[in-house]
Amino acid sequence: MIYTVTFNPALDYVMRMPSFLPGETNRAESEELQVGGKGVNVSYVLSQLGQESVALGFLAGDTGELLRRRVEAMGVRADFVTLPTGETRINVKVKGQVETELNGRGPDIPPQSMEELLSRLHALHAGDTLVLSGSIPVSLSPHTYEDILRRMSGRGVRCVVDATGELLSLSLPCRPFLVKPNHQELGELLGQILAPDDLPALAAAAQKLRERGAENVLVSLGAHGALLAAADGEIYVQKAPAGTLKNSVGAGDSTVAGFLTAYSQGCRESLRLAVAAGSATAFSLGLAQGEEILALYQKME
Repeated sequence: MIYTVTFNPALDYVMRMPSFLPGETNRAESEELQVGGKGVNVSYVLSQLGQESVALGFLAGDTGELLRRRVEAMGVRADFVTLPTGETRINVKVKGQVETELNGRGPDIPPQSMEELLSRLHALHAGDTLVLSGSIPVSLSPHTYEDILRRMSGRGVRCVVDATGELLSLSLPCRPFLVKPNHQELGELLGQILAPDDLPALAAAAQKLRERGAENVLVSLGAHGALLAAADGEIYVQKAPAGTLKNSVGAGDSTVAGFLTAYSQGCRESLRLAVAAGSATAFSLGLAQGEEILALYQKME
């Protein structure tokens, strides 16, 4: 079973307008309410690819209950911890000539709620996969992911970390099965500037994360595809298919879902499906549907 954890999920209020002018009254051409949160995104795309998963994390208040219902309506099993106070955040995403995001802070997570999540994770066993995605609330320690990985150590659970900065850096000594930075995040972690088309530099940087503990390092490169520094010591590269960028939100999460779905078929196929899934979401207005992903996958070399 695959379990995804989203510490700070959200409802995303998406407004589409031709332009956005700060200080002025801006009127949307359309709007919609979407479920937001990296782990939830991974679970949804997994479901589209025929993979069952359980979405874990924290919800609070009326917005949290609405998010829970929406997640279940997406065909994803939800097992969130309900916080005693606060409200699950609502983020505003303005889609105009450029994308503008107004992201909420989210509720604090008290120690007793964190312990409740950890008790649920204790039920994971050998062969399960745990995906830790995204940021954490400021009320939690930057060692949170590291602490969870240490609890999983020696139990045969494959752990995936899709995070940035200190959260990712502190996780590496715990030997996660997979980490997935993009080229900018990889460069920031190593104090370098990495171009998405500089494959030798990207390969060397990805190998540095493997030397620091990660088994597999999947680097998303946007329109240039992705690079995998794999546990077998090899470097694999997959070009992205041609298409028109419509949406960048959730593309990285889709990439993770594609990789996990095809991993049993080998590194090349897992990377190919990862890029197909990430690209399909980038070419869509929201998270990609399964048929969109598979159509791209079948066309890719």
